[in-house]
This record gives sequence, C-alpha cells and structure tokens, in this order.
Amino acid sequence: MFPRLVYESFRRQTRRKLLAGVAITLGVAVATAMIAVATDIGDKINRELRTYGANLIVTPQEDTLDVEIGGVNLKPPSDGTFLNEADLPKIRGTFWHHNIVGFSPMLPVNVHVGMGATANETTLVGTYFNKLLTFGKDEFTTGVRITHPWWRVQGAWPDDNSRNVLLGERLATKIGVKAGDPIVVSGRQLLVSGILSTGATQDDQLVAPLPVAQEILGKPGAVRRVYVSAMTKPEDALARRDPRTMTPEMYDRWYCSPYVQSIAYQLQEVIPHSHAEQIRQVAQNEGTILSRIKGLMLLVTLAALFASALAVSAAMATAIFERRQEVGLMKALGAGNLAVAALFFAEAFLLAMIGGTVGFTAGSLLARQIGRSIFNSQISIEPVLFPIILTIAVFVTFAGSAAAIRRAVKFDPVFALRGEA
Repeated sequence: MFPRLVYESFRRQTRRKLLAGVAITLGVAVATAMIAVATDIGDKINRELRTYGANLIVTPQEDTLDVEIGGVNLKPPSDGTFLNEADLPKIRGTFWHHNIVGFSPMLPVNVHVGMGATANETTLVGTYFNKLLTFGKDEFTTGVRITHPWWRVQGAWPDDNSRNVLLGERLATKIGVKAGDPIVVSGRQLLVSGILSTGATQDDQLVAPLPVAQEILGKPGAVRRVYVSAMTKPEDALARRDPRTMTPEMYDRWYCSPYVQSIAYQLQEVIPHSHAEQIRQVAQNEGTILSRIKGLMLLVTLAALFASALAVSAAMATAIFERRQEVGLMKALGAGNLAVAALFFAEAFLLAMIGGTVGFTAGSLLARQIGRSIFNSQISIEPVLFPIILTIAVFVTFAGSAAAIRRAVKFDPVFALRGEA
C-alpha cells in the first residue's frame, strides 16, 4: 500500500513534482559544477598565474644586493660570488620538478655601448632565451620566454648560441639603433636582433645570451641569480613553520607538499652554496586570488542551494495543502503522525534521488564547459563526488520540505476532511 501511495502521488501531482524536481536539479547542477571546479582549480589557476612570471629567486649565499640606477648595475664586477651554470639542470632533479614550469639565469655585466667619447655606460644582462637543456634522460627548454612572458620584442629573439642581443627600447631611442643594426659593446661586435620592451629597467639595458655576458665578465659558467617559475599551493600554518623545528613526520609532510617554501628549500639542496626565496608579492597574490575565487564559488553554491530549498518548500507546501483531505482520511483511518511524515519524506527522498542524479550529470557537463572555456583544459570529475552530491540533494530537499511536512502531520482529520485545514 505504501509504495502505491507514493506512486499515485507522483502520477496525480506530476506538475508539482516536476517543479520541485527542476528546482532540485538546477541547484544541484550549480553545486556540482562549482565543487568540481573548486577541487580541480588549484593547479589550473597556478598554471595560469605562472604565465605572469617567476615566483622564486635563487642567489649565492654570500651575494649582496644588486643596485641599479638608470639601467646601470652599480655593484663592482668582483663583488659577491656566483652560482655555477653547470648546476642549473639539477633543478629538474628536485622532488617537485614537475611543478617547475621554467627558470632563467641572469648575469648582469657593466658595459660600454659604442666607441670613444660617445660611448654609453649601461648593463648587459646575460640569460637563457629558449635554451635546450638535458638532465639525465630528460630534455627540456627554459628561459625568459617562459619566466618573463610579458617581455615584448620588436624584431627577432636571439638564439642562445648566437652573438645577437636585444636592445632596450629607451636605450635604442637614446643611441639611435634599430633591429638588424650592428653594435659595439665593450669592444665586441654584436648584432641587435630585436628591440625589447618590458616597462622595467631592461628598457635601458641590453639582454644577451648568457655566454656573451660570461665572456665580457671573464667568468665562464658564472650566474648571478636564477628566476624560477613554479606551481605552488597557498600558504597555511604548516608552510610557515621552520623545517628545523619539525618532527620527522611533520617534515615529510611539509617536504612533500608543493609550498613555495618547500620548493625553495629543495632548490637550495640541489644548487650548492645557494639561497632561494620566494618573490613574496607574487606568491602572496597567488594565494589571495585562489582563496577569493574559491570563496566566490562557495557563495554561488550556497546561494543556488538556498534558492533550490526555497523552491522545493513552496512546491511541497502547495502539494501538501492540495492533499489535506487525503491526509485527513489517512489519520481518520488510524495512521499516526510518523506514518504521514514517512509518506511525504519518502516522496521527497525519491525527488532528491532523481533531481540529484540529473543535476550531477548536468553539473558535470557545465564543469567541463567551464574548464574548456576558461582554463582551456579538462575538469576531472571524481567518482566520490556523486554520493556527496546525492547527500546534498537529499539534505536540501528535506530542509525545504520539513516545514510543509510538519504542518501536514498537525492536520486535524475532522477539519481536513471538510477542507477547512
């Protein structure tokens, strides 16, 4: 008899049940999409933010601060120590090497551009542009075209094995040189392959392949600093702990988490006599952006579920009011409050299962569309999300139906059968 009552309810009130089901489906679909994107968004946002530059810098332990005025590095060439270029491929040997998008070494050298009394003093920065390196059997390319993607070049990028240079746009205007012109730098004949625009000090400098800067400085294999672009997770309390004060278990957890601090620590391990630290403003902004996006998604999810609960509440209240005589008859025949409540909660449960299943399917499609349109990648839907979504659907449906069901069990059968309840 009980299943038949439930079946007849759906058959006779198809429109009411359909409205409630649509409300559940829409709310659950939005919740599914937001939860799926939020759980899979960290790496994708980090990868997007990595297109805005490096977030780690590696320098020699004994190095002193670079001071640049008007594009000229005021540190004497002999001041401080250097990193060894031969150690740089070891960056691919760290635990989190798959999270390292790229790195670019820098070697600033004071030079004179031109000859005689008209020569201009400035800084030439040696670096990788798009350098092919090997670590073990792993081949990879890296350089400023990865770590400094905002650099714009009018002309052509130099080859890393050439003697071509990029000329900062302000310096090019000052000395009247354009792309394709030869240029004399500290007595060496070089070719300007392109004009560089960065909006920073490089606009007053030259940027050349690293071997050119090492030749001018007279220090083969020398590197002053290395910019590293790595995908990391936002800081938490564990990330800010000093690893020297951690227990072995806590240290393993910290070391095996892609915090910017743990990646910096691993860089120091593989590059001898180095000091690595985060470019704090970049790293903090990444964590702030990620937290705010996830917070926004949580608010959208809660708003969608709240609206769904209100719609279910209205639909169930109307449906139960229309069935007040049926409830009165059941109570007149001896049905207790528990039996009446069980009937309506069974209907709500069935609605939640149907709406939750359809909503999960629609939400999965929506999440994949968000991934393709915003991140240009696939959002993965974890199987464990399905029972979570069904639980949410049941909770929302019961929350929306509870007030109406509570009113139904309080119907007086006498008034209900007369249609006065």
